[in-house]
Amino acid sequence: MLLNLNELGDPIDFWEYFERISKIPRCSGKEEEIRNFIKNEAINFEFTTKVDQIGNLFVEIPKEKANNKQKRICLQCHLDMVCEKNKTFQHDFLHDPLKLKLITKNNEKWLTAEGTTLGADNGVGIAYCLAIMKKIYKKEIQFDNILLSFLFTVDEESGLLGAFSIDTNLLKCDYLLNLDSGHDEKITIGCAGGINTYGKLEFESEKINKYADDLIAYKLSISGLKGGHSGVDIHKGRINAIKLINTILSKSDSSKMFLHSLSGGNRTNAIPREVNAILFLEKKIEKDFIASLEHIILTYKLSLKEIEPNIHINLVAIDKFKDNLIVPNLIKNKLLNLISNLPNGPIKMHDQISNLVHTSINLASINVNHSLLEIKTSQRSLEEISKQEICDIIKNELFSTDLNFQIQNEGNYPCWSPNLNSKLLLIARQKFKELFNKDVIIKVIHAGLECGILKTHFPDMELISFGPNIKGAHSPDEKLHINSVKKIWDFLIKIMKEI
Repeated sequence: MLLNLNELGDPIDFWEYFERISKIPRCSGKEEEIRNFIKNEAINFEFTTKVDQIGNLFVEIPKEKANNKQKRICLQCHLDMVCEKNKTFQHDFLHDPLKLKLITKNNEKWLTAEGTTLGADNGVGIAYCLAIMKKIYKKEIQFDNILLSFLFTVDEESGLLGAFSIDTNLLKCDYLLNLDSGHDEKITIGCAGGINTYGKLEFESEKINKYADDLIAYKLSISGLKGGHSGVDIHKGRINAIKLINTILSKSDSSKMFLHSLSGGNRTNAIPREVNAILFLEKKIEKDFIASLEHIILTYKLSLKEIEPNIHINLVAIDKFKDNLIVPNLIKNKLLNLISNLPNGPIKMHDQISNLVHTSINLASINVNHSLLEIKTSQRSLEEISKQEICDIIKNELFSTDLNFQIQNEGNYPCWSPNLNSKLLLIARQKFKELFNKDVIIKVIHAGLECGILKTHFPDMELISFGPNIKGAHSPDEKLHINSVKKIWDFLIKIMKEI
């Protein structure tokens, strides 16, 4: 749809840019087109641009009379978005524009996308930066006493890779304003560190030719779960689709079924919402097994309807299913037992900050098909030692199966320790109070932000993170609160003018 700018209000430049970038593919690792778009805009505005080896884009506003007394300010966001969609929705993230739509919820206007993630994480950061660039170029706004730059990083969602590999000669600033937080009354000053643990097993499938005439194929699927961010949503009681399907299969008489395949989840930073299993049942036990399984399914539908009101658990027969390979029963049984034993969700809450998760594990994805079994998990913690401890727990569970898993770790990123005495934080608190006549909430989050990595690269730099209200990030339910965009715009401009 074309956005009705009159409905969205100020800042108009923000909404114009947000709509334009929603038409540009920008999945992690595919940021070239969006980077070129921003770069070309900056060049048209006669600003200086540089791109480092990994693909981070740096834009600088030239100053005729630069001096050492001017504070160096950087606005920072990431170029990529989480590309998630509902399974039945037809969308190609590499080519198709997002289908934006305006909705009203509790008398408040929100922007969302049909069937897919919206990309407000971190499209709002991109749109803010572009809007400010345009207004500076048109001389509609001025920041005479600061040296202003913009940093657009790549591959944040797939492991903060752009921040890790940044050319440290690219960025020189005193204060960095990260625009990648999703609550308009909070400033983030610290975050958890994280690491991903993967298990991979190659095995020899078995053929079921000798049983073929006596077997019926069924598909068991779970969909409609809330999912969400595997950090900030991990403590909200949302159901993990992989855990649930494993529980259903384990509570049935799994010795009487053959497993053809099992797949669910996608990204390590998203709670899995959907999962599918294809099973073979012997005709002689089909009726009793299905009756038992359907009773288990009904029980879970009823018990979870308050937590997951849109849950769908379906069991359907597959006619003329021709793939005759199955997972050997020994591996199937050990796999079901492994999934049961793998920890998932909050492991420890913070002992001083209310409702803050200290340490957690997300069973993120499973894929069993054609002689290959892959499991992906993510671990987060506010302490490096705890992060390593829970990583070891996952490894030990994989080792304990005696299945010779190949185990590897990826995406290790550091914690960001809060600095309550930061001058930048003091300015931000004062300006928020002046604008909105209330105190801003200072928070530490159970999620990874590039700030932690940038702080290790530039230890003398002061950082804060904030942004407009975003709900359902990393899921097709993602939505952006319209009114909060103007609120954060005013706050951002106020901070920069004060500096």
